[in-house]
Amino acid sequence: MTNPTLTVTRTWTCVLFDLDGTITDSAPGITKSIAATLQTLGLPIPSPAELVEYVGPPLLDSFREFAHMTDAEAREALAIYRTSYHADGAFDSAVFPGVRGVLKRLTDAGIPLAVATSKPELQARRILDHFGLTEYFDVICGASEDETRSAKGDVVAEALRRLTEQGVDLSQTVMVGDRSHDVEGAAEHGLPTILVEWGYGSPAEAAGAIAVVHSTDQLNALLLG
Repeated sequence: MTNPTLTVTRTWTCVLFDLDGTITDSAPGITKSIAATLQTLGLPIPSPAELVEYVGPPLLDSFREFAHMTDAEAREALAIYRTSYHADGAFDSAVFPGVRGVLKRLTDAGIPLAVATSKPELQARRILDHFGLTEYFDVICGASEDETRSAKGDVVAEALRRLTEQGVDLSQTVMVGDRSHDVEGAAEHGLPTILVEWGYGSPAEAAGAIAVVHSTDQLNALLLG
């Protein structure tokens, strides 16, 4: 990825955060559950690098794209995955070092925060509760259980709707994520994105981001000055 654009100097009124690859290093649990799902279905297990490609986008899309499944097959795989992930994978993760401090400083500065993730909302809340991060967020928005809301643009739209209901000033809102779908989903609503380099994206996915950071110190500088 490119060097951080540290010339971004705005006073942000609201910050949206992706979850997987941005707040939590969740790839171990996710990839383990994906491998178990594919094994249950009698399909080949991809390499570790290929499994990481599944992390971030809506899983229905990943099953269709990477495992070449039909819609029906992808939904069957998703149901198997969710059972495995709920039982064994959800907490096989960790908060990236320094992220908790960024969230605390933003909260202390009075800047409203929201999570906008393609992970199912109940699962996202469960994970944030587990790591003691729920208190930092005014809104936690994820995919609906039936996956009718799973695309990042749709999740961002719902997060913005809930924030608006709370009277949050959205005039200077920024997305923080790690994959191209974060950039694209935010852009659907006219929002800029800061990409974090510690996540699961490739250098090419930085296209369209206003900045790329490789440390939480740099992220803190861009969000708080």
